[in-house]
Amino acid sequence: MNADILLLPGDGIGPEISAALPRLFEALNKYSDITFRLIEDYVGGAAYDAYGSPCPDSVMEKAQKADAILLGCVGGPKWENLPFDKRPERGLLRLRKDLDLFGNLRPALCFSVLAEDSTLKRDIIAGLDILIVRELTGGVYFGEPRGVFDNPDGSRTGLDTQIYTSGEIRRVAHLAFDIAKKRRAEVTSCDKANVMQSGVLWREEVSGLHKSEYANVSLRHMYADNAAMQLVRNPKQFDVILTDNLFGDILSDVAAMLTGSLGMLPSASLGGANAHTGRRFAMYEPVHGSAPDIAGQNIANPCAMILSVAMMLRYSFNMQEAAEAIENAVESAIADGARTADICGAVKPVSGREMSDEIIKRFKENLQKKAAA
Repeated sequence: MNADILLLPGDGIGPEISAALPRLFEALNKYSDITFRLIEDYVGGAAYDAYGSPCPDSVMEKAQKADAILLGCVGGPKWENLPFDKRPERGLLRLRKDLDLFGNLRPALCFSVLAEDSTLKRDIIAGLDILIVRELTGGVYFGEPRGVFDNPDGSRTGLDTQIYTSGEIRRVAHLAFDIAKKRRAEVTSCDKANVMQSGVLWREEVSGLHKSEYANVSLRHMYADNAAMQLVRNPKQFDVILTDNLFGDILSDVAAMLTGSLGMLPSASLGGANAHTGRRFAMYEPVHGSAPDIAGQNIANPCAMILSVAMMLRYSFNMQEAAEAIENAVESAIADGARTADICGAVKPVSGREMSDEIIKRFKENLQKKAAA
């Protein structure tokens, strides 16, 4: 069978970290029952330059028909003065909104060879493997009413509305429980039920779903502020963290810094069923930004982009062995000294292209070994 992957390199270092992907898929296609076909287009500032829109209808049509989307990153000073609806970030938000990508998966994985790069002690961080499942399309970022309002006394009021429905909570909880079943079967649901009514509903709905459908998965509830503290105190106590949009934004950034570098962290955003493909709508991307200050210098770390492909293989195509082959290739390349400047430590840094080459070489070797076994 064939699978069409829409590649949107985006802006800044996006094209650099995406440059290795055609070679990665070329290697994969030699050993896979699925033939992956890359379809490339623009999003963000690059799309504005090409089409006058950060995500035109033509790109959305391709996104809606694709089996999965790989996105680099968007934004940069070149487009900062554009009207709000033309800014690069609006392209990313349109993809999330129009595809209803309600579940954001943010792993915090620390390869043993990089444990010294974390600000935490090695024994606290080595072997870390957390997955944060964040609700992505509801909550305070989208609730109405919202805005800044003038008051009769001359003061002003800023208003944002934290709102969730039972359906929004249950669908992301389903996702977290299903993923946990393939890991250690442990979910920690984070809320502020002690002070927020939306948190009360969140806890009730997650508990009800757990009782009715997921009794074989361990569930505990934790206040979000305590979870932030526990992430830096004893992060390896967590397996899957389930939380809402606001707290997920905060907790995933805390977890990201445990690993030492944003350049190592991929993410996935999953939605409902795609009528064209039968798969979930899914977009995979690094968590880092476009880093315009280093764009064009061939020093950007490609690992987060390459590891995003591993997430795609795992969650969109159930290709666990191929995903592990990529992850093992990344870890092996780093262990052998192939490190870009952000993770080099005392080792002489390599270029982004050189690091990609080392990873792809090891990926091919891993696939060959699996084929021969």
